[in-house]
Amino acid sequence: MQFPIIKQRKIWFGFSAILLVASIYGLVAYGLNLGVDFTGGSLIELRISGEASNTQMRELIESQGFGEVRVQASEGGDYLIRLQALNEEQHQALLTAIETSFGETEELRFDFVGPVIGAELARKAIWSVVVLLILIVLYVAWAFRKVAHPVTSWKYGVLTMVTALHDVIVPLGVFAFLGHFYGYQVDSAFVAAILTILGYSINDTIVVFDRTRENLAQRSSEDPFEEVVNRGVNQSLARSLNTTLTTLLALVAVYFFGGDTTRQFALALMIGIATGAYSSVFIASPLLVVWEKWKR
Repeated sequence: MQFPIIKQRKIWFGFSAILLVASIYGLVAYGLNLGVDFTGGSLIELRISGEASNTQMRELIESQGFGEVRVQASEGGDYLIRLQALNEEQHQALLTAIETSFGETEELRFDFVGPVIGAELARKAIWSVVVLLILIVLYVAWAFRKVAHPVTSWKYGVLTMVTALHDVIVPLGVFAFLGHFYGYQVDSAFVAAILTILGYSINDTIVVFDRTRENLAQRSSEDPFEEVVNRGVNQSLARSLNTTLTTLLALVAVYFFGGDTTRQFALALMIGIATGAYSSVFIASPLLVVWEKWKR
C-alpha cells in the first residue's frame, strides 16, 4: 500500500510554513541568547577544602544571578569556572558565596577571556557553509545527470539545499523562544549541533531523491512523474523513519542521562533530526513535483 504523500502536499507545505513563520518570528523578535563562547567572560580557577560536584558548583553560581556557567573539576579540589564578565564587587561576592557553601576557598587564577567564537570566526564559518551548500548542489547535479528528464539534475541539488536550510531554521527558532523564556543559551556545542543537523538533512534528502532517480531510470513513458516520485518516497519511508527513530532514542538517552552539559546539545539535535526526517520525505519530493508542474 502506498501513501498519497505527494497528493497531500498542501498539508505538508502548510505545516512547514507554520514552523518557518514561527521560527523566523522568534529569531527576529527575540534573537538568540548568546553564551560566553560568543560574548567572552571571566575565567576563575579555584581550590576548595570541601567537596562539590560540577553540578553543585554550577547551580550555586547560577543561583547568585551570574547567568550561564561552565564548571570543570580536576583532581585535588581544583575547579575551572567560566562565566560572564565580572566586576570586582561581583568577583568578591562570588568567592564569598562559594566559601560559605563549600569551605575554605583559594583563588588560583582570575582572568578575562575573549569569546571563543569571535565575529571573524563566525563569518568564516558562515561562508564555509555557503560554499559547502554550493558544492553539494553541483555534486547532486552531476550525480543525477542521467535522469535530467523531466526535471533537470541541478534542481535536485537546489531542493536539497532548500530542505537543509528549512531544517536549520526550525531549531534556531525554537532556541530563540527557549532562550527568551527559559534562558537557554547558544554556545559552541549548539553550533556543532547545527552542523550535524545540516549533514543529516542533506544525507537523508539525497537518499530519498536517489530512490526517485532509480525509479525514473526504469519507468516507462506512460508512468506519470508524480506517481514515480510518490513510489520512491514510499519506498524510502520505512528506512527514513527507522533511522530517525533509532537516532532519536539515543539522543533521548543523552538528554535525560547525559548530564546538564550535553542536554541542550541533545535537544537541538533531536529537533533538527526530527525536522530533517520530515522535510526529506514530506517537503523535498513534493517540491520536486511542484517545480516540474510549474515548468510545464
